[in-house]
Amino acid sequence: MTDTPGKNPNPELRSELRTELRRELGNWCEAWKTCLQRVISQVSGQPAVFEASTDAPPAADSDVWYTVVAGGAVHGEMTLRLPAASGTRLARKFLGETEPAAGIAPEPMTADNKEALEELLRQIAGLAATALAPAAGGEVQLHLSASAAPSWSSDAIVNLQARDEAGVSTNVEIQISPALAAELQPRVQPEPSAQTAVPPSPLTPSLSSPASSYGRLMDVGLDVKLRFGTRRMLLRDVLALSAGVVVELDNTLHSPVDLLLDGRLIAQGEVVIVDGKYGLRITDVVDPSSAMGSPV
Repeated sequence: MTDTPGKNPNPELRSELRTELRRELGNWCEAWKTCLQRVISQVSGQPAVFEASTDAPPAADSDVWYTVVAGGAVHGEMTLRLPAASGTRLARKFLGETEPAAGIAPEPMTADNKEALEELLRQIAGLAATALAPAAGGEVQLHLSASAAPSWSSDAIVNLQARDEAGVSTNVEIQISPALAAELQPRVQPEPSAQTAVPPSPLTPSLSSPASSYGRLMDVGLDVKLRFGTRRMLLRDVLALSAGVVVELDNTLHSPVDLLLDGRLIAQGEVVIVDGKYGLRITDVVDPSSAMGSPV
């Protein structure tokens, strides 16, 4: 990336900002790698380990591309590029299909493969959005869709690669757009002035106190619940319930499902199936102040 002339004349500050930007880009890609490993491990039932590097397989006409548009606390675009063989391999894992025998050339991607791959990547994007929110300082929304190769030149390219026991590699390449890199760039801090610093008031709490206090609570287990809908019923109707009776909820079929923590609404999303179990892909994190009146 190039520096804007006249903005940061201090070379040490420019170097520090570049280092910080590389760290932020690395953290962004690391979150995607962690979520990719987690989802692949869940759907395949086997641990998946991906390594990040700058060495990506050469581009081919058969590659599949996806654009991820970030919104909320961070705005910009990134792309995911997968060689066709890698895309097919991930789609088969998602569908629970067995891998072809060693030495057999992979089949071309089918429509079912593409649909399964897109759903798999959507689940990864939903998990990544949740993982990136704390570092971004607010809710992060990631919208994934199939696309062509980007028209912009990438500011950063990271290849996530996993190899199976036979040495066959699966690659997912991440490309960060200049707009997203600019959003991740740390804000320039003013240089220290020559004025005498004012000592902090003893009544002002230390900035590190909340973090150190919250750190002790990070491993506390909390129960969360999914709520598909609600229904207010008369007591006589409740007493009349029996096997086979259908209770109609107030939510429509495609309404978002609520995620509750101690009876409070904290997020909403779409129901997904992960390794034969129900899951929730987060689509919206609810503002705590607006959720205070959420019914139990």
